[in-house]
Amino acid sequence: MQEILFLKPVFQEKIWGGTALRDKFNYDLQSNQTGECWAISAHPNGDCEIINGELKGKRLSEVWQDNRDLFNHDDSPVFPLLTKILDANKDLSVQVHPDDEYGMKHENELGKTECWYIIDCKEDAEMVFGHNAHTKEELEHMIKNGEWNSFLRRIEIKPGDFFYVPTGTIHALCEGTLVLETQQSSDTTYRVYDYDRRDPDGNTRELHIRQAMDVTTVPHRETLPTKTVKRYEDSEIITYVNSDYFTVEKWNIKDKLRLDFDQSYMLVSVLNGKGYLNEEKIEKGNHFIITAQTQELILNGDLELMVSYIEKN
Repeated sequence: MQEILFLKPVFQEKIWGGTALRDKFNYDLQSNQTGECWAISAHPNGDCEIINGELKGKRLSEVWQDNRDLFNHDDSPVFPLLTKILDANKDLSVQVHPDDEYGMKHENELGKTECWYIIDCKEDAEMVFGHNAHTKEELEHMIKNGEWNSFLRRIEIKPGDFFYVPTGTIHALCEGTLVLETQQSSDTTYRVYDYDRRDPDGNTRELHIRQAMDVTTVPHRETLPTKTVKRYEDSEIITYVNSDYFTVEKWNIKDKLRLDFDQSYMLVSVLNGKGYLNEEKIEKGNHFIITAQTQELILNGDLELMVSYIEKN
């Protein structure tokens, strides 16, 4: 069976999307409001197609169900991870995600812990991260009275920043931000505030105030990732987070790096550069899964890779 599964991304238009996915990654996109690239996904709302090898033409969800040997016989009922690139050309809604228990009970899908690597952003860019309510009663009062300036916490961001966003965290990407997102495989989002904006038909988007108040962590809990770096001659692997949900790393490859492959499977996105992985050509904008059939990784070239996986038990 295959060592590497290359995937065809699924693109989603959004009211806040732009052209960065076309401009910076050279994806063939006609829309000027492409907000999301579902780069590695088996979720029903964006199920990626395999584009190489003997499994070419199959959807990732199908491969997951029928070929568990490629994933070290992971027994998760659904493919557990999802990689996206988000083009926040305009502000995203202020939102929050449920945990697994709430998500399964109310939405019949996983909760959504996620994290962001800031690929690029405009000067003086910021994001919403957390809130200032100290009790559930204060949370309800500030939301229902629209006290957004005092309720929302805003922080400045810059390219290369990384943020871990557990379930229950009020958050929003803001205008002028390009992000690689690693998350649980879920599409459940509870909107708290959407700036009262309207779609081309004059309609406002649905809010989910009751659900948001149910799942928001109060008071806000700071979750700063602990960054560690391993160096291999001129290359390095930066680990940003190692949680129960996923480990996320950035691999900066210079010239050549050889590693034993000791995980069940890995999700990889090429952010910059070009080169080879085990003699397979890879370049900026590629997304692929390294399967359990792999024993060794040989990387050649000048590459920036975002890598995610779930630690073996």
